[in-house]
Amino acid sequence: QVQLVESGGGLVQPGGSLRLSCAASGSFFSINNMGWYRQAPGKQRELVATISSGGRTNYGDSVKGRFTISRDNAKNTVYLQMNSLKPEDTAVYYCNVGTLSSLYRAPEDWWGQGTQVTVSS
Repeated sequence: QVQLVESGGGLVQPGGSLRLSCAASGSFFSINNMGWYRQAPGKQRELVATISSGGRTNYGDSVKGRFTISRDNAKNTVYLQMNSLKPEDTAVYYCNVGTLSSLYRAPEDWWGQGTQVTVSS
């Protein structure tokens, strides 16, 4: 089992910044991709950003140039720096981590519980 603990969500005014963190713990052989997705009320979950074990990043079109994803492999933690926030960024943000299991080296996919980000004046 892998546990993901997210933090950093909250209420921020338009144009403001927030930083999300997601720490992975538990039993696994290695962590592969880490990422963030979000889901607004009445909408499907969408990609925000992902980062590979080698540091290659990928961003959703709506956040390019404003959000930055990074990871600390020593801490098994992924971060999302969100700048120039807009009301349309309001959503529940979910951490996603791909691992190889410790026993069979099988790929597994894990989700955090979600953290609310609200952008409003």
